Amino acid sequence: MPSVEILSRIQFAFTIAFHYIYPPLSIGLGLCLVIMEGLYLKTGLSLYKDITRYWIKIFALIFGIGVATGIVMEFEFGTNWATYSHYVGDIFGSALAAEGIFAFAMESAFLGVLLFGWNRVHKGVHFFSTCMVALGSIFSALWIVIANSWQQTPAGYRIEGHDLKARAVVTDFWEMVFNPSSVDRFSHVIIGSFLAGSFLVMSVAAWYILKDKFAKHAQAMFKVGLSVAVVAALLQLFTGHRSAHYVSKYQPAKLAAMEGHYDSSAVAPMYIVGWVDNKNEKTTGIKIPGGLSFLTHGSFSAPVEGLRATPKEDRPGAVNFVFQMYHLMITIGMILIGLTLLALFLLWRKKLFNQRWLMIIFAWAVLLPQIANQVGWYAAEVGRQPWVVYKLLRTSDALSRKVTSDQVMFSLILFTLVYMLLFTLFIYLLTRKIQHGPDVSDNAEIEYDGYYHDNITYHPTKL
Repeated sequence: MPSVEILSRIQFAFTIAFHYIYPPLSIGLGLCLVIMEGLYLKTGLSLYKDITRYWIKIFALIFGIGVATGIVMEFEFGTNWATYSHYVGDIFGSALAAEGIFAFAMESAFLGVLLFGWNRVHKGVHFFSTCMVALGSIFSALWIVIANSWQQTPAGYRIEGHDLKARAVVTDFWEMVFNPSSVDRFSHVIIGSFLAGSFLVMSVAAWYILKDKFAKHAQAMFKVGLSVAVVAALLQLFTGHRSAHYVSKYQPAKLAAMEGHYDSSAVAPMYIVGWVDNKNEKTTGIKIPGGLSFLTHGSFSAPVEGLRATPKEDRPGAVNFVFQMYHLMITIGMILIGLTLLALFLLWRKKLFNQRWLMIIFAWAVLLPQIANQVGWYAAEVGRQPWVVYKLLRTSDALSRKVTSDQVMFSLILFTLVYMLLFTLFIYLLTRKIQHGPDVSDNAEIEYDGYYHDNITYHPTKL
């Protein structure tokens, strides 16, 4: 049977990967809801009210599943990672307390108004609640990313005690919050979340267009999702570059693993595709000579620190895994840019919703941001190994001392079964809501007809 460390890592990776399906969707949907309801307030068109109310129901479903799956990880800190919890308790306690008080509580409170406040509160109050729910979801991600970023680039702390009783204590709260990687990593995570939510909106809208159902509502949904996705996809280029730059400065071994760069200090190529032979310390594939040197230092001839500059015991073990996950994330990012720009061009040419083949692609493209978000985290977290807190606490030293392999295996099996049931329930409820579609107001079609010649073309100046 695998060791406690391996099983505990697998269990935490599984539970957090499953949980991370939902927060990006709720963050991205939150922004889309603000835009949809803002358009309703601006135009007075019932169509925008219809689609806002429709997506609020889906948002509530995603929020509920996300909360249920997120609680599990907090228990795992105590059951499987007790030494880690003792070590970072002062850091994590501050961040998680802030997340609960300033984010989760606000999001939960205003969600009630969002769901049940229609026709009970003023339009402006309801829109304010929508903004607060969207802002709360972003704040929630902020504090979680701050806590994780501190593990990557610790700052604003001191170490008290020794050996198993050692713990990190906050000495400067704001230095801890604004540690060297927190801003770049937060922006990268949030933009990825905007892509996840907006592509869900476009996926559902594309499905309606293909089925010739709720045509005008679907086209309005799609345009809202596309407006978010275009900006987010292009911004992700910038945030991704910034994130890679901080990695090159503070975690050079991780960057070297991401690009399969072994020479201790040499000009580094950038691989388009490739394969890493970690045993022989060799990487093969299609590459741009000096590309990594240029991206990190602005010069094709600048040396980049490679894996051989780091002792073997301090290097990431699964180098090829990190390499492949990192490059898959980049590939998907470029595909998303291409898809959104193509859709924007066709929208400008008034031909977008005639392209059945493209609607089929967008119906399935909802999977792409989710995959990119997941593999991006895989690359970041596996690339950090063997450290759970970089250069301070090894993963092997962070485990609970009383937990056995059998216990972890048993709980992993139970989590797998429960999460399979939760995911099945989520897909079932989501499918029912999508098949039912938005509740169309009696005057929605008539109001919106002045903005369209038919189900396809429209007057962009009136939008």
